[in-house]
Amino acid sequence: MDYGKFKYEAAQKARDARKNQTNTITKEMKLRLKIDQHDYETKKGHVVRFLKGGDKVKITIMFRGREQSRPELGIDLLRRLAEDVAEYGYVESSPKQDGRNMLMVLGPTKKKTEAKVEQAADRDRRIAERSAKAEAERSEEAQLRAAVNKPTKKKRGPADNMDPDVDL
Repeated sequence: MDYGKFKYEAAQKARDARKNQTNTITKEMKLRLKIDQHDYETKKGHVVRFLKGGDKVKITIMFRGREQSRPELGIDLLRRLAEDVAEYGYVESSPKQDGRNMLMVLGPTKKKTEAKVEQAADRDRRIAERSAKAEAERSEEAQLRAAVNKPTKKKRGPADNMDPDVDL
């Protein structure tokens, strides 16, 4: 085997290894201790989307003023969030107080590559559904057009044979 061929194959292997490698990105979600239920659900939806995408999520609770004297409320909120998204991720680092903030890191249950494959399959399925729906609408529209433009035979009665200038 010559050296050029060996070098080429090594470069091919290295390129394939880089192509399959994925970088896990850490997304951050900031919450306040006194968060409203709807806001909590919205933030939870974002966390679920990040975890489904295969990214880690760093949850930060910001304490202000007297809220700092009640860290147990922050721990309860983070635990509740972790339980709500347990299907998509797990607690990678438990809640820790860091000055005015409390941090927790959630890791995805699926790897980034698995998540990408699943998202691509889901996207292809949605595209197929949309195209099928559009095709059905086009065929229905074509049928309606055909029905409207269909020439109708005019029924001729005895009045059609009369001359319009003649008064009766």
